[in-house]
Amino acid sequence: MATLLVDDVVPFEDWPSAARASLAFLHRTVGLDVWVVTEVREPLQVVLHSHPSEVLPPGSSISWDRSFCHSMVSGEGPRVATVAAATPAYRDLETGLPHKVAAYIGVPLVTREGTLFGTLCGLSVRAQPRTLVRFLPVVEMTARMLSTMLPADAAAQRDATSPASAIRVRAT
Repeated sequence: MATLLVDDVVPFEDWPSAARASLAFLHRTVGLDVWVVTEVREPLQVVLHSHPSEVLPPGSSISWDRSFCHSMVSGEGPRVATVAAATPAYRDLETGLPHKVAAYIGVPLVTREGTLFGTLCGLSVRAQPRTLVRFLPVVEMTARMLSTMLPADAAAQRDATSPASAIRVRAT
């Protein structure tokens, strides 16, 4: 009997592992400076996972109402902005990065009940070509898979990442 080679497609151990692998995949495939999975804990948007993590460390947070993702989720801004300065909804918003964001792509993470959990987004300090939009279906499918996995693990994920000492509000 032949040995099956399946090591590269073994299921993820848990939701955080899947989230981290998704961010690394998007960074390799789409590019951009940083990819982030966040949770909305009003009044904050908290970074749960990021890749590369040193760019925007997990535990960092910004004001939810002043974030790119809030504008995207509320329908005020598009899911893809290749030149954020030319997108009225994104011109003066926060990201938690030390530099102004020039390009953005983001999609909501939603529970089975249809409530907003957080977001999956990519940020760049350089404007991007209009062809960035071709990656939106990949980002949407990744977000949908993470959302699908979320319900079984959401409470554990919140508990594992919610110590108040781990949350840092970043000034822009």
